Amino acid sequence: MDITLLCDNTVLTDHYYLGEPGLSVHIKDQETEVLFDLGYSDVFLRNALAMGIAPCDAEYVVFSHCHLDHTWGLGPLLRHHVTTWSKKKPEFLGHPALFRSVQFDGDEIGMVASEETLARYGTVRLSHTPVEITDEIVFLGEIPRRFCFEGRTAIGTSEGVPDLVPDDTALACRTDDGLVVVTGCAHAGICATVEYAREVSGEEKVADVIGGFHLLDASPAQIEATCRYFGDLGADQIHPCHCTGLPATLALARVAKVCETGVGLRLSFGPRS
Repeated sequence: MDITLLCDNTVLTDHYYLGEPGLSVHIKDQETEVLFDLGYSDVFLRNALAMGIAPCDAEYVVFSHCHLDHTWGLGPLLRHHVTTWSKKKPEFLGHPALFRSVQFDGDEIGMVASEETLARYGTVRLSHTPVEITDEIVFLGEIPRRFCFEGRTAIGTSEGVPDLVPDDTALACRTDDGLVVVTGCAHAGICATVEYAREVSGEEKVADVIGGFHLLDASPAQIEATCRYFGDLGADQIHPCHCTGLPATLALARVAKVCETGVGLRLSFGPRS
């Protein structure tokens, strides 16, 4: 299984791509290609093409949640799709709350397309429950918020009510090296996300956790509790990025093997035997 970071806040040294405050990941599991989130603009698309990755080869486009820095690259992807989609129409996969309107400081920060619009370009599948994308990749659906120290922060409002990002989800990838968890922002809580990924996948050993940990504005108490969890987890390595924040990343590095992360990162994990 090959995992490539197409969009992130930073770019790896000597990798001459573009960065922006968003996230997009390309996953290839044997012959199946998955796009997980699409960043904020066309940056993910431009980087993918520069890396020799054809986004329109993806059979699945998966959304971690509706926020603009993960979904607003959809417009550039659909425009690119009109002339270059080379396989059958993709399946767009997300939580049933994906298309709700979310406002922050009076501005819309949710999806740019309706479900009806997206359905013209492929199949739309919305699920509260886990979905097996391949034998090795699982869409987690709605993630139970099981820890009191995380997953309780509202981001803007929806229909006048504080929005707790109910559509937040992630991917669990089974590999020969162990479980690889790919997150968008982990609004449900990074520890809850990893625990649910272990439960759903049936894999106890964690090889890697890649993506946003949503600790940018976390309290010292939350960072401390998260570090205790990761210290006990014993993952082979972790790749926190996007919305994790420097203080949390430095703290995590004291208890886990934190690896440098940015656009251009390519990771390979062996297929399950």
